[in-house]
Amino acid sequence: MDEYYRSMGSESLTTNRKFDSQEQEVYLSLWRTYDRLKAIEDELFGKWQITSQQYNVLRILQAAAPDSVPTLQISNRLISRAPDITRMLDKLQQNGWVRRVRTEEDRRTVLVEITTEGQELLEKLQEPVKSLHVSQLGHLSPTDRATLCRLLGKARKPHEPPDGQW
Repeated sequence: MDEYYRSMGSESLTTNRKFDSQEQEVYLSLWRTYDRLKAIEDELFGKWQITSQQYNVLRILQAAAPDSVPTLQISNRLISRAPDITRMLDKLQQNGWVRRVRTEEDRRTVLVEITTEGQELLEKLQEPVKSLHVSQLGHLSPTDRATLCRLLGKARKPHEPPDGQW
């Protein structure tokens, strides 16, 4: 038990709960925060019959358009890991939001591009997603948001792959 918790009698500064360490309290607070913010996000995307990861894929492809992106590169750029990128792309393709193409040079490489329908969906989602983010974090001051972003990046940095996009 570290000095912080010895001095606090293992009790949190923010709740009456007891934690094994300050690291545990921070981790569980992050997890709870993610759960609360994710629930709001899931509600929005559910109305559009899309998941947040599928939305993330479409945004990656939109940024690359008109170029296509190799499947592995999409997987590496996702905000959260997707164990089955192929199935996710299948669903996006079934909805007409992406198109997959094999190259003549290397038939093993699958390139993915966003379709007009995928672009239109992102356009329709632009304002609702912007409002979503305001409802999730708009109550924080700009300074608090910048500090939170900096601290989260600092916490995440040692765990990111060397070629990570974040």
